[in-house]
Amino acid sequence: MSILEIKDLQVSYGAVSAVRKIDLAVDRGQLAALLGANGAGKTTTLLAIAGALKPGVGTICFDGEIINGLAPEAILRKGIAMVPETRDVFPDLTVSENLRLGGYIHRKDKHGFRQNIGQMYDLFPILKARSSQPAGTLSGGEQQMLVIARAMMSRPKLLLLDEPSLGLAPTLVNKIFEMIHRLRQTDLTILLVEQNVTKALECAEHAYVLSLGAVAASGRADEIARITDLRSIYLGA
Repeated sequence: MSILEIKDLQVSYGAVSAVRKIDLAVDRGQLAALLGANGAGKTTTLLAIAGALKPGVGTICFDGEIINGLAPEAILRKGIAMVPETRDVFPDLTVSENLRLGGYIHRKDKHGFRQNIGQMYDLFPILKARSSQPAGTLSGGEQQMLVIARAMMSRPKLLLLDEPSLGLAPTLVNKIFEMIHRLRQTDLTILLVEQNVTKALECAEHAYVLSLGAVAASGRADEIARITDLRSIYLGA
């Protein structure tokens, strides 16, 4: 059963059409990859789902409810959290303080709040070791883990990951994907935008390939991985 359904999505930046027509569905507990060359509309699609951009046309249905027009905080409370590619941490705050900010919407549930932090430290042991350290002093890979853990503190049903391996060394890329694999074991639904096509297709169950703001191909990730012409035309791989 789909937890996210998008139909005829169109999003523009002024007179420029970034997303022309996108239809996609993500099943509950699934990891789906959203792939395509730069400018294909991947990040715009995530921003529209998260409420940061308003669709001009189309519907975004999450957990049986149309969420078009809702503010980002309202969408977060519905259970959608986004990790943007900018990898922004609060550099002067500690790792622990960054995590606490991520769980702000659940601050009244003090017991659950503490449990959430414990779960994040179990998922990301390096963050526990760095809990009292200013976030700005972490390595790039550690900061990426922190922003993902911070998003997880909101207890999302759907996690939107935008280019989690961007700018990281190959060894750190492997660690990030190991972490994504661990997140999958929690039955979390993930929609992943990723420049590393091979890694994305290895961990995803389903994939959508965007080209010029529309879906050019979709199918099981292993099927998409075998279509070499499509990879070279649309993904530059």
